[in-house]
Amino acid sequence: MNWQDKGYLLSLNKYNENSSMAEFFTENNGKVVGVIFGSTSKKIKSYLLIGNKFHINSKLREDGRLGYLKVEIDEIKTPVYLENKRKLFCIIYCMNLIKILTVENESNIEIYYLLEKLFKIIDLDNWLVEFLYLELNILKSIGYDINFKDYVVNKNINGQLKHVVVSSQKIIPSFLIDKKIIPDSIKDIYSGYTIVGDFLDKTIIKPNNKSFPSSRNDFINLLR
Repeated sequence: MNWQDKGYLLSLNKYNENSSMAEFFTENNGKVVGVIFGSTSKKIKSYLLIGNKFHINSKLREDGRLGYLKVEIDEIKTPVYLENKRKLFCIIYCMNLIKILTVENESNIEIYYLLEKLFKIIDLDNWLVEFLYLELNILKSIGYDINFKDYVVNKNINGQLKHVVVSSQKIIPSFLIDKKIIPDSIKDIYSGYTIVGDFLDKTIIKPNNKSFPSSRNDFINLLR
């Protein structure tokens, strides 16, 4: 079956001398994998960056092997942030997360819309907090929702009200409990990313025998 769609480039790897194997997350077909012939040509190579958005024509092979993908750039996304290391690493991680957590040819329009939203929130002043919420929504869209409020008790610590996880005594930043609260500092934001990373690792990555995305560590290390 052949089809046309649009989607974001999740990964790109060398297939042979002149071709690459690419993964996209598309609007109607979910994650798709295929071979892009001539991907090393100057015309195409400069656009094949993780996070860019493409028009995609897919031609499946009758022998069951990898199909062919013909792509044309739809929107240049990632190059806008090449000079901003935090935002660049954020984009790379987001694409990597979706690559890891989704299966081929399974439509999930919610994830596609979250990718659309990524490039809107990343220009906001509070984009680090908004991306953390978006990350949680990605996990929710594949069936892993968490309400941190259900796991904490309120304790007075050094004259301040803190949200403490009963089982581990970890402190949950207030903005993860109530989105109306603005984090006090980058330290609070980093703490929030650490908490969500722990949830991702213990609840999703390890039980499904996957490798924790190193791109997330690369990203949050820039928050220190």
